[in-house]
Amino acid sequence: MNLFDVYPLYNVTPVSAKGIVVTDDKGQKYLDFYGGHAVISIGHSHPHYVRRIKEQLDLIGFYSNAIQNPLQCELAEKLGKLSHCEDYNLFLCNSGAEANENALKLASFQTKKSRVLAFHNSFHGRTSAAVAVTDDLKINAPINQQQKVSFLPFDDIKAFSKEIEKGDVCAVIIEAIQGVGGLDQPSTEFYQEIASLCKEYHALLIADEVQAGYGRSGKFFAFQHHDIQPDIITIAKGMGNGFPIGGVLIHESIKASYGLLGTTFGGNHLACAAGLAVLEVIEQEFLIENANKLFEYFKSKASKIPEVKRVKGRGLMIGLEFNFDVSELRKKLIYNQYLFTGGAKDKHVLRILPALNITKKHIDLFFEALQTELKT
Repeated sequence: MNLFDVYPLYNVTPVSAKGIVVTDDKGQKYLDFYGGHAVISIGHSHPHYVRRIKEQLDLIGFYSNAIQNPLQCELAEKLGKLSHCEDYNLFLCNSGAEANENALKLASFQTKKSRVLAFHNSFHGRTSAAVAVTDDLKINAPINQQQKVSFLPFDDIKAFSKEIEKGDVCAVIIEAIQGVGGLDQPSTEFYQEIASLCKEYHALLIADEVQAGYGRSGKFFAFQHHDIQPDIITIAKGMGNGFPIGGVLIHESIKASYGLLGTTFGGNHLACAAGLAVLEVIEQEFLIENANKLFEYFKSKASKIPEVKRVKGRGLMIGLEFNFDVSELRKKLIYNQYLFTGGAKDKHVLRILPALNITKKHIDLFFEALQTELKT
């Protein structure tokens, strides 16, 4: 049997990783400025993270959600405290797509409506409803296109008002910083206005924090830069530092009932141990503050490179915009400079998503490598 060939692969085979360094099967070391799509939040093989998972595996790795699991309660309490979202309840699942799927379903249950408003260049996952609200026809099958979704531009409040005033919208789903789309952000005024209109027209506001959450933007959640309160918040990626885990934060005004949502693997013992380890490291090592500090340093370094037309994003969720397609530059950085970066739907944007505990020295190394390849 062969693998179903859906991924264009770089000719690199990692076999070990520590911190920001990934080592391949030939012994070559690479600097990781992409973290596997922003998944590696506290660095590869962080000793506290490894210890937490090993200790848990010696006890119990998995049982279903039919029993008591105090680790889930511990994770919810810790997450609420660090994110300042104590007035939400937590549903645990396995991925960002599953988190968004459950969020959209919950909004439809709650409002008894079915249409969703999403935004151009969005990415919310590859499951049924999640891919339907993703603005990419290449990954949207006919079965997904049966869903009622309207795509709108950022910062066009007139277009947004026209759609939500129709009264059939169950949910508005938005990334405070678009990941796959290319690091675009709505203005604070737009975010606050749509939050207000959602309340007026009884639609739930879903903040997709799958990539931008967990301190990556310089606040725990990226929507917190805009002083609004979503009804539902979805999380994943950096939540487990590589262990599959996702979650939905549901405002306490939305009531639960048995069977409303469910999952087989979500919130298992190993996933909770991984999630707790990440939160503990974020708190103990002041990683949110580090993301803020390094964003300013990163911008100052980027301002000295004439080929960089704009720095996009916030914190350590950064895009460098050029006036050319960056795909060849990414290849040169991997094969010549041994450095991982990411791309985006916007082919002019180089995406930078390192672990939150990198240092100024790492950023210096990144810019040295970038300048070398820009000169060739």
